[in-house]
Amino acid sequence: MKVPEQRLRAASFEELAMPLFDQLYNFARWLTQDTAEAEDLVQETYAKALRGFSSFQMGTNFRAWMYRILRNSFLSSRTGLKPAVALDDETDESLLLAESATPESILIEQADREIVQQALADLPLPFREILLLCEVEEMSYQEIAETLAIPIGTVMSRLFRARKALRDLLRKKNEGGQHDM
Repeated sequence: MKVPEQRLRAASFEELAMPLFDQLYNFARWLTQDTAEAEDLVQETYAKALRGFSSFQMGTNFRAWMYRILRNSFLSSRTGLKPAVALDDETDESLLLAESATPESILIEQADREIVQQALADLPLPFREILLLCEVEEMSYQEIAETLAIPIGTVMSRLFRARKALRDLLRKKNEGGQHDM
C-alpha cells in the first residue's frame, strides 16, 4: 500500500493504520504464540508508529513500514527470543464443513494441518517469518524486502530455502508416520 505524497498530507494515521489491524494482530499471534503478548505487541506497534508517523517517508509502502515496526518490536522484546512460532489455532470452521466433507475427511484435514503447523514451528525463525509473510500475509517480494530490511534477492533465496526446509520436514514426518503403522 504505497501512499502518494498528496494522500499522506490529507490522510490521518488512523485511516492508514486501522485497516491493517487484523493482519498485524494475526502476524503477532503467530510470532508470540500468546494472545495477551500479541495484543501487547500490536498495541506497542501502533504506539510506536503513531509517534513516528511524521517520519514516515511519503511514497513508500505503509504496510511494510507497519510490519517492520511490529517485527522490530517483537525481536527486541523478550518474546522475540523464543525459538518457536505456531500458527494461529483459530480456524475458520466453515472451511471444514464443506458440503462433501465427511467426519473422516475433516479428521484427515485437521491432522494434516497439525503436521504442517508443527513442521513450520520446527523451522528456524528467519524461515518461519519469511514463509508467513509470503504465504499467509500474501506480501510481495518487494514488501517482504522492505519489512525485513533485506535485498529482494535475499528474500527469494531465503524463501526458496525455507520452502525446501519445510518440504524436507514434512517428508520426514510423513515417512516417520508410515513406519509407525
